[in-house]
Amino acid sequence: MAVPSFVDRVRLHVSAGRGGNGVASVHREKFKPLGGPDGGNGGPGGSVILRVDPDVTTLVDYHNSPRRKAEHGGQGAGDHKNGAHGADLVLSVPDGTVVADTEGNVMADLVGVGTEVVVAEGGRGGLGNAALASTKRKAPGFALLGEPGDERELVLELKIVADIGLVGFPSAGKSSLIAAMSRARPKIANYPFTTLRPNLGVVTAGETTFTVADVPGLIEGAADGRGLGHDFLRHVERCAAIVHVIDTASIEPGRNPVDDLDVIENELTRYGGLEDRPRIVALNKVDVPDGRDISDITIEDLRARGLDVYPVSAASTEGLRELTFAMARIVSATRTTAEPAAPQRIVLRPTGLGSAPGAEFTVTATPDGWRVRGHKPERWVRQTDFSNDEAVGFLADRLNRLGVELALAKAGAEEGDAVIIGAEENAVVFDFRPSIEAGAEMLGRRGEDQRFNSDRPAAQRRRDILEAMETKEENEARADVARRLDDARRAGKLDAPEPKRGGADGPMSYEIGSEDDPDHAPDRGGEE
Repeated sequence: MAVPSFVDRVRLHVSAGRGGNGVASVHREKFKPLGGPDGGNGGPGGSVILRVDPDVTTLVDYHNSPRRKAEHGGQGAGDHKNGAHGADLVLSVPDGTVVADTEGNVMADLVGVGTEVVVAEGGRGGLGNAALASTKRKAPGFALLGEPGDERELVLELKIVADIGLVGFPSAGKSSLIAAMSRARPKIANYPFTTLRPNLGVVTAGETTFTVADVPGLIEGAADGRGLGHDFLRHVERCAAIVHVIDTASIEPGRNPVDDLDVIENELTRYGGLEDRPRIVALNKVDVPDGRDISDITIEDLRARGLDVYPVSAASTEGLRELTFAMARIVSATRTTAEPAAPQRIVLRPTGLGSAPGAEFTVTATPDGWRVRGHKPERWVRQTDFSNDEAVGFLADRLNRLGVELALAKAGAEEGDAVIIGAEENAVVFDFRPSIEAGAEMLGRRGEDQRFNSDRPAAQRRRDILEAMETKEENEARADVARRLDDARRAGKLDAPEPKRGGADGPMSYEIGSEDDPDHAPDRGGEE
């Protein structure tokens, strides 16, 4: 099968890169067995970007390779080393490419060199345990996973950005006109439907330079899909004017210029959206004797309709100068009134349930269990390493702070009911266990190591000694002050230092918005 050289409609499957995983690591150094967490964050995945390139005129590359992927983000490492960013995948498309989904909903219309759209955004990298640490969670033993990138099925459709569009019946001489007015060299032959793809030519008239495109031959019923017109009529949607190329020397019985014009106008009306374009009529092939006679007979009737009519000949170039300057006047007037389109960058982001205040998540009863939907809960599930009990407990704490447990209880969920969170294809099912603290008992809060607690007895004893040093006697040394305090404590004259924070001694509490809440903590280069 022959490979087409011109393709103006393709289906493209794009996949953005996955974010790299964060790392749980502890700093190791001689004489410092507890150097603290130093796990780095994962790098974000690469995005897939469509960008208008003036050197690209067809979508044939995506017809041959319809699946494209961006790079994944790198995994973090110890010693606060973040993972590498996945490289973005930039796909070049022609000017005038329309991006839509498989349902036909237009997502972006790319017009103007340099205009680009992010059609698939790379996944965010997971936080390492260094970014998850805080004054109250000093030694997290887990990290967050990277998020998967967007994956989309797109339909790319090219609508050529030309100033003038030539329309007419097959063999009316549209390709010959472009070849005579410009340096374009389209295929020309004496049989219908010679042109199987739109041809573009650059024409100069005085100080105005513009582009002309011809649409493969239209026939009656083109708007319903007959012939080739239905596939290519979209290429005249952006044109400033439409030129009817009418064959005055047709040998087909029953054909005349007025009827041909009415047929083509009817098809343009049925296609829709072209009513406001100025019309010019080019009566072609007047170099043929019969063509000259028919042109003289019909030219006044066409002008009586208010049309701008020019008898021309692509073979002898008669009338082409007048026709090109008429085109140039329309193009100049259009460019004067139109505002120049500046290149822009568009990012497609689907609207999530958690985008509006007060709509962080929804709880719905289903036959399989209670379905929790929302941007944050689903994202947190994707970030959780379920092989790490501490990470699972951290997820439970986050969901509880968000109010998921309370919402489930209000909706009527009972202990043991299934709770489903996540996308349909890889949802995670939990058993509902209300009013259960998930924090580790021996470590106080989850991820907290009491060895890092500055309020342990030894630290309190040192503070007492420092305070007593300010009132020590002249002949006392530090050791004497410490000995005096110890003797007083043993004699019951001084209270023993006690930790100010509980671990096994009692539960910890904290408020949303404190630095212990990762969704409201200061930015450490990772999650919001």
